[in-house]
Amino acid sequence: MKLITKELDILFEDNHLIIVNKPCGILVQGDKTGDIPLLEIIKKYIKKKYDKKGNVYVGLVNRIDRPTSGIVIFTKTSKALSRMNEKLKNREIRKIYWLIISNKFESNKGTLDGFIKKNSKQNKSYIYENEQVNSKYGSLTYRKIKTFDNYCKIEVDLITGRHHQIRCNFSKLGYPILGDLKYGSKRSNKGGGIYLHSREINFIHPVSKEEINVKAAPPISGLWSTPTSY
Repeated sequence: MKLITKELDILFEDNHLIIVNKPCGILVQGDKTGDIPLLEIIKKYIKKKYDKKGNVYVGLVNRIDRPTSGIVIFTKTSKALSRMNEKLKNREIRKIYWLIISNKFESNKGTLDGFIKKNSKQNKSYIYENEQVNSKYGSLTYRKIKTFDNYCKIEVDLITGRHHQIRCNFSKLGYPILGDLKYGSKRSNKGGGIYLHSREINFIHPVSKEEINVKAAPPISGLWSTPTSY
């Protein structure tokens, strides 16, 4: 999937930050595929909009996986990046996700925690009850917000931000996110995306100190476009 600057879904922008609703299928940062990442698209956008000469600085605050859609935060200054990274470290950025799984999932709300260990060769994470070598503690809370047809929509409040944290947690429960073949979904989705969306983010602005609350609409396709899914 290609994305050009005029198609960017910009949710918030000022002199310090730019927050974007990323489509599924787009890389956030470059990798071995050589595909153009969102980071470079943002640089081109800023360079053109503000008629910048030379190199453009853009800092990346948070990452979401290629098949995931939703909120990604960038900074326009290194000062803002440093302060936002500190907020991430101190868990001062609230991150809300939506996902769709089978409606056989009976629990209406709860907490999922454990020790998450990344397998770099597989680009996959596993969760354990007890601490493992090179594992990191992860925690999230969830609640069921809609049930429709054969599926249900879950809202997750991500307390920590570990590699594939939401994906491996629900897979461990036996309810992989729809379309997530890596974690056990039986079918892929058209376009290769998964039903995981970074929906909302809340934090205090690193410079103005104002409260920032941003919501991103999910893709207008598939189960996301079902009226009862909102």
